[in-house]
Amino acid sequence: MKLPLALLLASLPQFLPTAATAAEARPTWEEHVRPILKARCFKCHSEDEQKADLNLQTLASTLKGGSSGGVLKKGRPNSSLLMQAIEHADGVEKMPPKSPKMPEEEIELIRQWILAGLPEGSGDTAAAPNAFAFQPAAQGARPQNPALPSGLPQETAAGTRLNPVTALAASPWAPVVAIGGQGKIRFFNTQNRAPLGFVPFPEGSPQVLRFSRDGALLLAGGGKPVQSGKAVLYDVATGKRLAVFGDETDTVLAADFSPDGKLVALGGPGKTVKVFHTSNGVLSYKIAKHTDWITSLEFSPDGSRLATADRAGGIHVWEAASGGIFLSLSEHKEGISSVAWRPDGKILASASEDGSVILWNAGDGFPVKTLRNIHTPKPAGKHYGKLRGGVLSATWTADGQLLTSGRDQVARVWDSSGEALGAHEPLPTLPSRVSGTSDATLAVIGDAAGNLHWWTRSQPGAR
Repeated sequence: MKLPLALLLASLPQFLPTAATAAEARPTWEEHVRPILKARCFKCHSEDEQKADLNLQTLASTLKGGSSGGVLKKGRPNSSLLMQAIEHADGVEKMPPKSPKMPEEEIELIRQWILAGLPEGSGDTAAAPNAFAFQPAAQGARPQNPALPSGLPQETAAGTRLNPVTALAASPWAPVVAIGGQGKIRFFNTQNRAPLGFVPFPEGSPQVLRFSRDGALLLAGGGKPVQSGKAVLYDVATGKRLAVFGDETDTVLAADFSPDGKLVALGGPGKTVKVFHTSNGVLSYKIAKHTDWITSLEFSPDGSRLATADRAGGIHVWEAASGGIFLSLSEHKEGISSVAWRPDGKILASASEDGSVILWNAGDGFPVKTLRNIHTPKPAGKHYGKLRGGVLSATWTADGQLLTSGRDQVARVWDSSGEALGAHEPLPTLPSRVSGTSDATLAVIGDAAGNLHWWTRSQPGAR
């Protein structure tokens, strides 16, 4: 939808609030945003002149929008037409027209104001996003003997050729990590880094791995591009195949099973999410709302919700039992690489190729925090154009830390509210997947060359 606005540059006032002055306090309409709009927009969009029926002179009239509808979405700058216009986004009439963009510091200030919930004045707290302190939730009773792979076939020297790590997951209780590669799933002991054997995945290449809540089962989704795709359930201790779900015409890119083990969900290039009963393999329901490939999905910790995401940046949250829509989250500009529920279920994190991670309030869909440009590579020597800085994976640890990896070839760790805690030293190649281990101190990183990197999260560098 285009926004037919025509904002003309007006003469600059002697002083406009900058991002630096706004950093001292949360941006507000009266103190920060209105002065910018007055200087640049009131000539065409005020009580005297209302092109496109848009009046930006008061907060109330701005919220009302114009002939094209609303121009602001609280907490969602990327979805706000006003923000798209001043950023000169494709498909939206640029503001001001036929002129350079506003200074970046003014654009950023308006972005932060939208993220803060559109507060009118310094005393306005009603519009502020909710933040949640993390409280560890029970993961269920610890198994008396957590499942450890035993008696699995070992790789021979001829069979140890490294393939890109396409999927990675750690057991919630045992010192075990599973790594997906071409035609197999390898297991490693996270305490001594020793291989524990492998199980075949003749379906092709696993794209996603998930341990059950008790660590006894492993779900692997994958296949062969443009040929076939399935999700396979394994017994971790024995490596035995227990069940197969789906019969797709393309590879499975996303899969998970509910905390109670009763449902398996999968999705991929078919743009449809399919949910099966594990007891008999019967399809429970389909979700056909997505408009592009399904790239990630995950059940909430209590099993009541299912979050699904796609290559176009769309995210939806569903009632897990029925497939009824609960929330639609639209803020990312590019494809989603990961959706991940914080262990207490109060926050949903989404990571995207647009270089950002958004922490969403799982109750009302309001963005609690946005981490922008967190994995942008540093230019090496002469460089022209913008470097791609996407986030390749994101996952929560049991103790409420967020692990991310990205195109800057770095893995990073964040606290439960999205504050940076540390980073691994840059890797020689892309870190395709990252996961926390059961001892709550280590992380394991898999890269595009097939290597594993072990990292003590509290310290930089490899360990």
